[in-house]
Amino acid sequence: MKQLQSNPWLDYALILIGSTLVGLAFNIFLLPGRIAAGGVSGISTILYEMYQFNPAYVQWIINVPLLILAVVLVGRDFSIKTIVGTVFLPFVIFLTDGWHLEMDNPLLSAIYGGILLGVGLGIVYRGNGSTGGTALIAQILKRYTRISSGFSQLIVDGAVVITSAFVFDFELALYALMSIYVTSKVIDFVQLQTSPTKLALIITEEPERIEQIIHSEIDRGFTKVDSIGGYTNEEKTMILSVVEQSEAVYLKKLIQLNEPGSFVVFLNASEIIGRGFTLDKFYVDQK
Repeated sequence: MKQLQSNPWLDYALILIGSTLVGLAFNIFLLPGRIAAGGVSGISTILYEMYQFNPAYVQWIINVPLLILAVVLVGRDFSIKTIVGTVFLPFVIFLTDGWHLEMDNPLLSAIYGGILLGVGLGIVYRGNGSTGGTALIAQILKRYTRISSGFSQLIVDGAVVITSAFVFDFELALYALMSIYVTSKVIDFVQLQTSPTKLALIITEEPERIEQIIHSEIDRGFTKVDSIGGYTNEEKTMILSVVEQSEAVYLKKLIQLNEPGSFVVFLNASEIIGRGFTLDKFYVDQK
């Protein structure tokens, strides 16, 4: 199978932007809140609490052997991008040392930190890179298994949280788990590019009337699939059309009014690629 080639400059830009957000999440929310939300950042939070070690230096030191692992297991291209993320992230942490919000509620620190951390890591992963540490292990799991990046991150960070329960307390460890869960969901959200569009599945015996509604009233394309009803064994037509959320509401009303006998299902659609829904297709058409 031929693999799609990504734009290397865009990849590196995504890695730098994402690493910056990860560093800000650590310094602004997680470290002041004593939230060891897994990974090398969690380890550096624990060591900072115990020995006042500089988190930036700790992350640089721990990630060196993990970079060697990247070269051996993942490959040169991925490892170079990992080096960029691994070096740049502690650099951001070093530059933003002392940046924090006056927030006494560790729950809010866990939630806000988890959201910002998830956005940052999701952007880094979209650039086919990593910030090193256990995030690299998560990427390895994703590459060689069918586990998503978010769930992989959830697995490999568990040991760090268990350790934090003994260093801090079990309440802060619970907040750390919540932060990791939020991060994992946000990572998947960013990678999937979840969209407000809907996929309409319409099973009907009057396809011409449905086609007319979609064409004239909604101005969207559609795909027709011949189908057979499982209960009646009668031939039907299934029409698939991707519409905006507001269009879905209007389409539902039109079908209920003009073709109430049709069976209609609306599904949330993600990662919509094609004419009318992404700029990528537009740029291709202009070349």
